[in-house]
Amino acid sequence: MRKVVFMGMGEPAHNLDNVLEAIELLGTIGNVGHKNLVFSTVGDARVFERLLQERVKPALALSLHTTDAALRRKLLPRAPDMTPEEVVAQGERYARATGYPIQYQWTLLEGVNDGPADIEGIVRLLSGKYGVLNMIPFNAVDGVAFSRPSWERCEQMARALHERGILTKLRNSAGQDIDGGCGQLRARAAQVRITLHRD
Repeated sequence: MRKVVFMGMGEPAHNLDNVLEAIELLGTIGNVGHKNLVFSTVGDARVFERLLQERVKPALALSLHTTDAALRRKLLPRAPDMTPEEVVAQGERYARATGYPIQYQWTLLEGVNDGPADIEGIVRLLSGKYGVLNMIPFNAVDGVAFSRPSWERCEQMARALHERGILTKLRNSAGQDIDGGCGQLRARAAQVRITLHRD
């Protein structure tokens, strides 16, 4: 085992003690490099405090998605009420303490967070920070109002950020043609269960 990412299982902070126990086990007995243990979170004050106290300090992935506080509350309604500035400030503190760059996550939503204002907001927030911005185009799901920007638009945004000095990685999700991309499998399974239950 070379890398373990705590992601896609709900918010790890909601099960913090057990997640940290698993990280400790993997980083010691499991001999997985600490920087190869990745804790993904929307941002929770408890996470930042607890991780710095642990013997095994994982790398950190922070869901950002916007630099606008009001929009963040709409996109992440169940997340702790931290502004993007607060999330990045805590991330920077953790990155400097551990020596691992923060992986900032940005799901690209057409017409929502893929415009010129978003580029300016990212530059304002992440310039000079010890981190990398992972941009992931949204995976379309039936019944969800959001849509995926064109690949050309995604490339333009990533290029513009690179030119402004923001280390940016644009990722393309596999399996979308069979609804097997991130977030799609659960939606399909839930739909099937509902259909079977009605029959």
